Amino acid sequence: MTRPRTARPLVLAVATALAAAALAVPARADARHHGPARTLPAVVPRAETPVLHDDEAGGNADADDPAIWRNRAAPARSLVIATAKEGGLRVYDLDARPVQSIAAPPAAGPDDAPGRFNNVDLVQGLRLSSGRADLAVTSDRGHDRLRFYRIDRDRAGGPLTDVTDPAAPAVFSRDQAEINDQRTAYGLATWTDPASGKAFALVSRRERTAVTLLELLPAAGGTVTYRTIRTLELPASFRLPNGTSWAPCGEPGELPQVEGMVVDPANGTLYAGQEDVGIWRLRADLTGTPKLVDKVREYGVPGVYDEETEECTPGADPGFGGTRISSDVEGLTLVTEPGGDGYLLASSQGDDTFAAYDRELADRNEYEGGFRVGPASRVLDGSEECDGAAALNAPLGPKYPHGLLVVQDGHDTPGDGDRPSTGFKFVDLGSVLDALDR
Repeated sequence: MTRPRTARPLVLAVATALAAAALAVPARADARHHGPARTLPAVVPRAETPVLHDDEAGGNADADDPAIWRNRAAPARSLVIATAKEGGLRVYDLDARPVQSIAAPPAAGPDDAPGRFNNVDLVQGLRLSSGRADLAVTSDRGHDRLRFYRIDRDRAGGPLTDVTDPAAPAVFSRDQAEINDQRTAYGLATWTDPASGKAFALVSRRERTAVTLLELLPAAGGTVTYRTIRTLELPASFRLPNGTSWAPCGEPGELPQVEGMVVDPANGTLYAGQEDVGIWRLRADLTGTPKLVDKVREYGVPGVYDEETEECTPGADPGFGGTRISSDVEGLTLVTEPGGDGYLLASSQGDDTFAAYDRELADRNEYEGGFRVGPASRVLDGSEECDGAAALNAPLGPKYPHGLLVVQDGHDTPGDGDRPSTGFKFVDLGSVLDALDR
């Protein structure tokens, strides 16, 4: 297949400097956590979406990442837009009731990978040939592309309309064979540069350390395409304080990937979660040298991959990891407050908790506390092994006057026998802020 020509990516040769920068995060003397989760305050959800099942009968739907779209004219009629991998997109109202379901695109051919929506984010007021529009943007891991959906809350047939340019190029792959290898578009965050007004998407690559910057562009007929600006490679191995070199254990050929990402709109700062390493802070335009804000507890722990079990057997902990988050570090989201106050929230998937860091750069993103999302009842459970998360600190009508936090639940309980069961939990953001203020 012939793809349209795009700008040649500028790959930033910074891996050596980044690996050295990782040492700027000092090892802590606190006891490492490898057992039961730490005692943290619990918040409870107010609602949950219907369960999704990642099997043939369930349409291979697997909850992953949410985004919250605020209806400025009627905040109580806002929406949550979420990915379900091969199950496509799901749209929910603030009662967590389904509003719309959009299927992922079919495979290009009988032996090719099907569409698979991984992460989602929003762009507000993008100028299209048909006028300005709010968009939901999702990474289609199956086809190595971005997909765009115009948001019209009261449109007959559902609020989302596909406005992806059919000629939009693959993000990382050169041909269909590379796409089928599935080292494709994975994590996603959007950013609008206030100086230029241009809109961008930052996309990570599955099983690789790359993050690429794409400019979003209007195309014919009110559709949207993109072009590559530059790509940055985060390090895959690290020099430890004892002089040894360490790389996270994984399947042979796989590098430590990034998934969770979010951009602070006030200062153009990108936070990127390298799952088995920690949280990076860098410029959203991918210039300059990133800094490792915090490391996972398992940072520096050697491991041996077992081909038979497809798991890593960890060795002795040398004590160079962090104390707040446990791999995988997953969903990242911002709680913005006036004057630059607020939090960066990170899902610590390895121990079912969430860590909060100071949003202000002047405070060096200091750790501010943590919480967990626990069960509200025997029917309305909490969140386990959370992948994606989204927070919005704005009134959303009488149900969520203090804002909303939506988190993925990797093990919905009670489930349906042995079927994989996932979904999303809706949490009053005010209760989260109260828990962090304790």
